[in-house]
Amino acid sequence: MSGINYSAVQTGDQRQAENALRSAAKLALRAQTVAGPASHSQPGASENRSLAHGENYCKEGFVMTSKERFYATVNYTSPDRPLIAPLEGQSRVWERLYNYFDVPFKVEGNLDKLPIFFSGFDEKSHEIFSQKVGLDFRSVSPGYIGPELKVYDDGSWDGLFGERWKQEPFTGGFYEKTCHKPLAGFTEVDELKNYRFPSADWYDYNTVAVQCDKYSGYAIYTEGPGAMDYLNGIGFLRGVEQVYIDIALEDPVYLTIVEKRFNFFYEKVRRTLEAAKGKIDAVRCGEDLGTQLGPIINPEKFRTILGPKYRDFFKMIHSYGAKTMMHSCGSVRDFIPIFIDLGLDILEVVQVDAKGMDIEGLHRDFYKKIVFSGSMSVQNLLPKGTPEDIVREVERRKCLFRDGGIIVGPTNVMQIDMPTGNFVAMCKAIGCLI
Repeated sequence: MSGINYSAVQTGDQRQAENALRSAAKLALRAQTVAGPASHSQPGASENRSLAHGENYCKEGFVMTSKERFYATVNYTSPDRPLIAPLEGQSRVWERLYNYFDVPFKVEGNLDKLPIFFSGFDEKSHEIFSQKVGLDFRSVSPGYIGPELKVYDDGSWDGLFGERWKQEPFTGGFYEKTCHKPLAGFTEVDELKNYRFPSADWYDYNTVAVQCDKYSGYAIYTEGPGAMDYLNGIGFLRGVEQVYIDIALEDPVYLTIVEKRFNFFYEKVRRTLEAAKGKIDAVRCGEDLGTQLGPIINPEKFRTILGPKYRDFFKMIHSYGAKTMMHSCGSVRDFIPIFIDLGLDILEVVQVDAKGMDIEGLHRDFYKKIVFSGSMSVQNLLPKGTPEDIVREVERRKCLFRDGGIIVGPTNVMQIDMPTGNFVAMCKAIGCLI
């Protein structure tokens, strides 16, 4: 694909000029703030009109960098606009979005037979897309130097923990599904002694600081929803039903795998944060704990079995000055007090269609206790709503979270049934796409 000049990527001089403009705008805003009202706790009639349209969120002439916006959001110090959440999508969704925004890309092979490009295509193309859309987050990671992860003649491929994956069609798109679960039949801890679990030594951390410097003006995170992930992640190795039985019985085999998985992610993330020297703003992880109607396991089981692992993980992350982000689908309201107690800063993906997850109720009960990320439904709003519906929902979030505490984006992986116009409407309403 072609049709764009790669020189459109922002240069260092352009970034310096923009930073100078931002500094001037912030000085002007501070002067206005000193002369203006000291509190928004009792808005007048004209201010009420602004809140009704979310206008109070964005102050004219005041532009933050994405990193400044991130800290204003998590510290509730009035960001200039909401952050747009980190995006994941089906490969065909990225193809459509790249084409819409005239982003060149090249993929070798059939998209429908390759592993899904959840985070976009090649780094160069995705950076062009990210700048065109105004994305706030950038991801950094150590380079993989471990054992070869094979791709087989039938199109399946090896996963990091010894599982094997293949593509499965799903509502017009594709999802990855495990076709080999290597620990499915294990019943004794001794059977795990010779099993090859991944090691933090399989990664090269030397480029992490360079990656952080490259994205210095952005909110920088490492890892993703697959980190930690003791339900899905171990389900890929043993089977989902077996994992639920394991948790109910507190099976020693399962608990041993939990320990192995924890040690790997803890050490890999620790070394990444050490290499970044304070330049990583957040670490993402994931644990799908909800169905559409309620918790998928007893919250107390989560607290007692997995909670100590998350507490230690979050404590280590905080020791490097970074925030914690956790992906969890479904109705997880009952877990939120536990998440807060464990040290979670930001909850993704806020699946508002699930029971008890309406955004107004979450704001009422948890505002300034935990930040919410996502909340734009991939089940109903984004695929079935109109652009006007989407703008209205974004404005509602701006009104509720006018001092911060919200990161706006899809409630999960962007699906093939999402019209491109609805994505554009969301981005324009957030204010990242001008």
